[in-house]
Amino acid sequence: MSFAGELKTLPLPDILDWIARRMKTGRLELKRKSTEKRLTFRAGLLHSSFSNDPRETIGQALVREGLIKEEQLFNALLKQEKEGKRLGQILIGEGLLSEDALKRTLRQNAEHIVYELFLWPDGRFDFREEDIPADPRISLDIEIPYVLEEGHHRRLEWERLKQKFPSSDITFKVMKDAHGTEDPGGWNILGLAAAGKTLAGIALETRRSDFTTALLLEGLVEIGALVAADPTGPGDGSDPVGAIQALLERADKRMKEGRYNAALEAYEAVLALDFLNQEAKKGLLAVGEARKRERIARQVPLEKIPVLLIGSVALTQQQFDSQEGFVLSRINGQWDVRSILKLCPMPELDALSIFARLLDRKIIQLQ
Repeated sequence: MSFAGELKTLPLPDILDWIARRMKTGRLELKRKSTEKRLTFRAGLLHSSFSNDPRETIGQALVREGLIKEEQLFNALLKQEKEGKRLGQILIGEGLLSEDALKRTLRQNAEHIVYELFLWPDGRFDFREEDIPADPRISLDIEIPYVLEEGHHRRLEWERLKQKFPSSDITFKVMKDAHGTEDPGGWNILGLAAAGKTLAGIALETRRSDFTTALLLEGLVEIGALVAADPTGPGDGSDPVGAIQALLERADKRMKEGRYNAALEAYEAVLALDFLNQEAKKGLLAVGEARKRERIARQVPLEKIPVLLIGSVALTQQQFDSQEGFVLSRINGQWDVRSILKLCPMPELDALSIFARLLDRKIIQLQ
């Protein structure tokens, strides 16, 4: 069976209570603006959770907890794309993370994804009863009454915080007493506040939820380090996840069109909103590679035939690496560049770069 509706009509606690009492197994998908979350249940227990919010990825949770550095995460994500392994498997294999630390963070982050749902003022839900295979790696198996109790507590705290910070678009003024702040995390927040970032912006850049960020800001206000200013925007109408997704989609589209300057601008706009965004960072690398490929393609047309400019004796007096030697061994005065590329056991861009180097060194010419 399945059913769907609005959270304003059927609140999340009622949905979870129904799943628990009937010991349902299935998938609950929820969406608010551009944020999407998914909860799975097995026999009425909360089994796992997922979110597309960039603050709620396991990689950023590991960075936030100080278990790995941002650069280590970025390099691991690049390796993940090439090897197809799980992120945690890569980090453990490189000695950057212990298995116990990974499991603990996975569980904490999965619980965080769930509890943030209790603070949603609205949204849509869709529950589908279906088989959910057990996955020990991400299994929570939390009893729903415990989830409801913690969610209720957070909602009460959030209502209290909303009395002080009525909008996520509120900004802050840094006061003289901020010099007494000793916590490094506090200094980071003070720096973002001084730069004019809103509560939502500070939350996004520190990879924390609005709820956790509001608690930290409350502490800084109470010690006189900050003073809350007036909201600068539409409050609950803000949608940073949606803004980031739209910019990434625009950048990807411009990349496919070969409009690399426009793609670069879009990726940089993402980083202006969210300077830790991994997709935008990878996009900047892709723009650089695309520009390099375009430049080399102009220098090395695929239909041209490479020919040697020096004899075999002179070749032996030159220094070539193994890949350059392979390319040279395929140059026979008959095959064009495109044909040789098909034989090369290396990425096309690497092979074209070798042709460009050989041209610069006057080893070959193109006819």
